Amino acid sequence: MKPFIRQTLERHRLRLQELDALLSAPDVVQDMDRFRKLTREHAEAQDIADSFTRYLQCEADLAAAQIMLADPDPEMAALGAEEQASTQATMEALDTRLQMLLLLPKDPDDERNAFLEIRAGTGGDESALFAADLARMYLRYAEANGLGSELISESPSELGGYKEVVFRIVGDGAYGKLRFESGGHRVQRVPTTETQGRIHTSACTVAVMPEPDETQAVKLNPSELRIDTFRASGAGGQHINKTDSAVRVTHLPTGLTAECQDGRSQHSNKAKALQVLQARLQEKERSEQAAKDAALRKGLVGSGDRSEKIRTYNFKENRVTDHRIGLTVHQLELVMEGQI
Repeated sequence: MKPFIRQTLERHRLRLQELDALLSAPDVVQDMDRFRKLTREHAEAQDIADSFTRYLQCEADLAAAQIMLADPDPEMAALGAEEQASTQATMEALDTRLQMLLLLPKDPDDERNAFLEIRAGTGGDESALFAADLARMYLRYAEANGLGSELISESPSELGGYKEVVFRIVGDGAYGKLRFESGGHRVQRVPTTETQGRIHTSACTVAVMPEPDETQAVKLNPSELRIDTFRASGAGGQHINKTDSAVRVTHLPTGLTAECQDGRSQHSNKAKALQVLQARLQEKERSEQAAKDAALRKGLVGSGDRSEKIRTYNFKENRVTDHRIGLTVHQLELVMEGQI
């Protein structure tokens, strides 16, 4: 491990002790905003400190294994060699994890719930079918990572795909786990509607937005909103299809809209639609700021434009390529099952 990383890790251990003291202070407990910020910082510091503690234990185990390796007893030496190899592998994994925890940029919203929005793009019906495949992939991923999911709105296509679908992903670190999925997703495969076996290229866009903090969310002026109610489409039983329980909210200054049709209660659907609208307005502000930053710093990679292609899924070659990091894997089936 590099010396500067070890020094940084030691500082995190000291900071964790400070946070333990701060979180028990009466003035901090009474200030909920400060308490929440310190709690998030404590969780991050605890994760780093725990990994570093395991690394230090591995160093001690490795020293013991090297002593065993020098033992004149062949069986003991063989056991020492086995222990050394196992410990070194664990240390390498921990070293990589610690570097990621320290060096990867953290977003203050990483621990928040997220809205996952998937839209069909170029490719017509095939694009809509791929949108449904992506939705299934992300729901499988969420389930495998202990995250809950809730359908907010859907616009089904005629062949069973989605023109657009929005989910709320709930759980610790939901946004942090999914935020790098935003962008253009391209698929290359033979569509079910293709009669001559030709490969078509279609695309979908994915947007992952943090659920706004009530204390920091974009404030909505009621006079700038138009509320429309309508009859829900898709599955939902007799009630949801026979009452105007679905709600669409339009932000008049920007033209942004959000809708919710999953619940039976019009009031509940309106509240969820307003949350989605706030998230979209917040994401718009982020994208605009990212565009400004990119203009000022020509070396910045990516502008926050959701139409940028980030990944290609080639079904014929069983291949997935992430264009941002130049990684190609030939395990498409596993990826589509949520192992992303």
